[in-house]
Amino acid sequence: MRRQYPIGPYIVDFVCLEHRLVVELDGDSHIGRADYDQQRQLHLTSAGYRVLRVGNDDVLNDLDTVLSAVLQACGIAE
Repeated sequence: MRRQYPIGPYIVDFVCLEHRLVVELDGDSHIGRADYDQQRQLHLTSAGYRVLRVGNDDVLNDLDTVLSAVLQACGIAE
């Protein structure tokens, strides 16, 4: 897993290149930016990545569930 990784014109929060998975953390900075986030996600998916969006609060309050979701998205855990 790499952090702050460039993909095209965007820098993603986290990426697992092996599994073509981008993990984006969404917090207050994403309020009112739905159009931008949608454009960004379309670019990433068209480049062959799956995008997992995770709320900052989920990371802070329920990290085990977030990690489980990442492993599941990578096909490592069920």
